[in-house]
Amino acid sequence: MLLGAGTAWILWLLAGLSIVSVVIFVERRLTYRAAAVDLEALARQVAAWLSAGRFAEAARALKASPSVAARIAGAGVELSERGPAAAEHAMKSALAFERLRLSRRLAFLATLGNNAPFIGLLGTVIGVIQAFEALGHGAPEGAGEAVGAVASQAVMAAVAEALVATAVGLLVALPAVAAYNYLQRIVATLLEGSEVLSRLVLAHTGARASEEATDAQR
Repeated sequence: MLLGAGTAWILWLLAGLSIVSVVIFVERRLTYRAAAVDLEALARQVAAWLSAGRFAEAARALKASPSVAARIAGAGVELSERGPAAAEHAMKSALAFERLRLSRRLAFLATLGNNAPFIGLLGTVIGVIQAFEALGHGAPEGAGEAVGAVASQAVMAAVAEALVATAVGLLVALPAVAAYNYLQRIVATLLEGSEVLSRLVLAHTGARASEEATDAQR
């Protein structure tokens, strides 16, 4: 049945997968844009909160933020009263969660980029099989050179049409790979930004623990 359908179903499949990849790219890009933040301004604000001892207020504001870096830092601030070790573990856990959330659906782009050429190649193979089948059932013996030439032209046209599937597969795969790499770089940048705030939180958490230990000794 698939052979009888020719390469058309392969082309429609590739077109559908391409549309899905575009939707994923746009959705992820909008998500990442919302998660971005002016890191320098946020770091100054966090430092001001923590320096003033307003840890609870900082935790609430950071965890409610759409920023990835802010939410990770907020997880640490929330547990800062338990010491630097607890804050660090909380931020590592939040970092792992945010990485999973940001990487959602990116695997589809990677899979499409790796496999779209093979899907196109399948269409080409099917088309070539049909072309040779048509050649085998071509003009009967003694039908004349003109009829044979027409049959050969039809076969060559079928082969050319089959090769289109491979080209379309590559056209679908290349943008998918480019989109995957681009989005992965944005994810890495967003997560790297959290490192700045994490160090800031740990510094203030350590200072807070030292002050509390000093007060306890008095």
